Amino acid sequence: MSATSQADRRQMRSAARLYAVQALFQMEASDGDAEAIRMEFENHRFGAEIDGDTYAEGDLALFRKLVRTAVTDQARIDQATDRALVAKWPIDRIDPTLRALFRGAGAEMVIGKTPPKVTINEFVDVAKAFFPEGREPKFVNAVLDHMAREFDPDAFA
Repeated sequence: MSATSQADRRQMRSAARLYAVQALFQMEASDGDAEAIRMEFENHRFGAEIDGDTYAEGDLALFRKLVRTAVTDQARIDQATDRALVAKWPIDRIDPTLRALFRGAGAEMVIGKTPPKVTINEFVDVAKAFFPEGREPKFVNAVLDHMAREFDPDAFA
């Protein structure tokens, strides 16, 4: 595999993570059907041109795994997120974008094929895309670090 194709693959995986967070947010905001929203993203976001902007191609397999796992393991992921948050700020009180982000990252941790530090870095980058001026990326880093240690303590030994 050439350096260019490795870079393209990384970019497609990053785009899949961003799209997964957006889809998870949309599912919660609209109380929509997970399958319908997943298909909408696949058909109308991946590589689409909207209002002159071209959306990146995403890694379809990763996007599907993240969304499916976030939905099927939502209780487990939310419980891990709650344990990482301070008692005054349970998951249902945090920003819905952050909630979707924690669910997407938690899904990748549950799947367990990506090193936890990579997952954390990737989702901190997603947080920076949504909150470019705020403190949220540092908050995301701290919460995901706690979650990663819970899901895979051996990765930090």
